[in-house]
Amino acid sequence: MDSSYFFRNDDLILESVLGTVLIFILIVILTRIFGLKSFSKMTGFDFVITVAIGSILGMSINSSKPSILLGAVILIALFSLNYLVTLLRFKSEKAEDLIDNDPLLLMENGEVIWDNMKASKVTEAELQSKLREANVIRLSEVKAVILETTGEISVMHTTDETLQLEDYIMGDVKRKHA
Repeated sequence: MDSSYFFRNDDLILESVLGTVLIFILIVILTRIFGLKSFSKMTGFDFVITVAIGSILGMSINSSKPSILLGAVILIALFSLNYLVTLLRFKSEKAEDLIDNDPLLLMENGEVIWDNMKASKVTEAELQSKLREANVIRLSEVKAVILETTGEISVMHTTDETLQLEDYIMGDVKRKHA
């Protein structure tokens, strides 16, 4: 095999390495400017932005579409958009209600809330898996199972039946799907 087979894209290799370094530096700078919340997954919107940033990063350094410069511009736009939406959510309760999903109660005090399971499209097998993952031995141990705004499922459980969840922890959780 001819050695030119491995080295026919010397310019592309140099461009990829340089582009990777530049995009990496840009992401570090943008993260310092906009804060680590830029990569949080606290809401569905945060998750979408994080995925989009990762996608643009990967596409920019792996191919010429989008170009490094266009990728950088898109990254700046995504970080800025994320910051503006976060600021809007922080300053306006109406905006927060419009943008964010509410966490939804799937189980309470050992009982499955089937209407919420059906409405949220969470299957019984998925619920069972999350209960096992949380080391639940008995359904009576489960105080609450919550479908979070990010799509994650939280399992609150204890073997001490006298303990109750504090209202603050459950304050934003919808008990019935609308």
